[in-house]
Amino acid sequence: MKVTIRPSPRLSGRVQLPGDKSVSHRLAMLGAIAEGVTRIANFATSHDCHSTLACLSLMSVPIAVESNHQVTIQGRGLLGLKPSSETLDAQNSGSTIRMLSGILAGQKFATRISGDESLQKRPMNRIMAPLTQMGAHIEAIQGNYPPLTIHGGRLRPICYELPVASAQVKSAVLLAGLYAEGETTVVEPVLTRNHTELALRGFGAEVKADRNTVSVRGGQKLRGIETTVPGDLSSAAFFIGAATLAAGSEVILEEVGLNPGRRGIVDLLAGMGASIEILDTRLHGGEPVADLRVRTAGLRGGRIFGAQIPQVIDEIPILAVMATQSEEGIEIRDAGELRVKESDRIRSIVENLRAMGADVEEFEDGLAVAGRQRLQGTVIKTYNDHRIAMAFAVAGLVARGDTVIEGAECAAVSFPGFFEALEKLKG
Repeated sequence: MKVTIRPSPRLSGRVQLPGDKSVSHRLAMLGAIAEGVTRIANFATSHDCHSTLACLSLMSVPIAVESNHQVTIQGRGLLGLKPSSETLDAQNSGSTIRMLSGILAGQKFATRISGDESLQKRPMNRIMAPLTQMGAHIEAIQGNYPPLTIHGGRLRPICYELPVASAQVKSAVLLAGLYAEGETTVVEPVLTRNHTELALRGFGAEVKADRNTVSVRGGQKLRGIETTVPGDLSSAAFFIGAATLAAGSEVILEEVGLNPGRRGIVDLLAGMGASIEILDTRLHGGEPVADLRVRTAGLRGGRIFGAQIPQVIDEIPILAVMATQSEEGIEIRDAGELRVKESDRIRSIVENLRAMGADVEEFEDGLAVAGRQRLQGTVIKTYNDHRIAMAFAVAGLVARGDTVIEGAECAAVSFPGFFEALEKLKG
């Protein structure tokens, strides 16, 4: 599918964002292994999260999805999942395969889990290492790539120091820890989003957290809950970028999740000069939520590296686009993880920015984008990467001439209604 983006001088209106992907994944997985019924309102519309539901359904978890984005899950208990005769298909979802592997490691049966062609090129060693230490036996293609065959069973607790900050790996270990005989601990090099810890507590588990250390005790029973998923901040980031760059804009983003481990993009952009007003902060299931009012503003730019990177890793495509309109440009380093996302995101960003006439330098672990640039509309290759599609749709708003997004349907991985919402703001 091709979508044409025409320049827009002004954006105005309100956006209701889809449910947060990260929270939705975790609630679905915990609801499946809890006892009793879990009802989740504003469940993410993304394909990724529905891949998680499909995988759980194949293990005999009764799940009902209603038209108003409410999901009802009949929990099977910690050891109530049933082996699937089919390979679990995570499709394009790294979150599904990585976090669900923690639960599969504790089951009394073997499970094969895979994904689409893109996912099969993404290395899984970061979850395989700790889960193997805990006693799981995992087979993989070339020792590292999906499909994975996970032989679950009795697990032993470990204290695992993450070599690279990753909320998904932390979550996989904590979920496996529910099946270990004792206390499992994860030590992070820098703090990451704590969605799993908050969700576990919501389902009744005791979780210990002290600075960069998190522990969970095995054998705890979880109980079903009723909760609402906050709006997805990573999806909001594209509208923050659009309203910041398009002259004369004012946009309100409703009920956005502002988890302390996720709000790095808001704090970073505000520090660079963006006009982001936080309105009516409240809690949804332990997660902080607020409305955001975003107005057009000039950005200074700067350097993003080190401990900042895990806080904004998903937002780097839109940051790179915003860099072209900043005063000083933006340099991003220590982001080599982007090479193994849905696409090689560093290369995808660089090639598309250059196609739009931008001055950009590529590094193995990042890129540097010069500021004060005029972009030229062109044909954008998404490489089947949803964040590339949405970021360069925003670039099209401030480019000269039309910008054509090829393969635009991939945006539905995280935000099925993205292009419609953007057009609505253009009036």
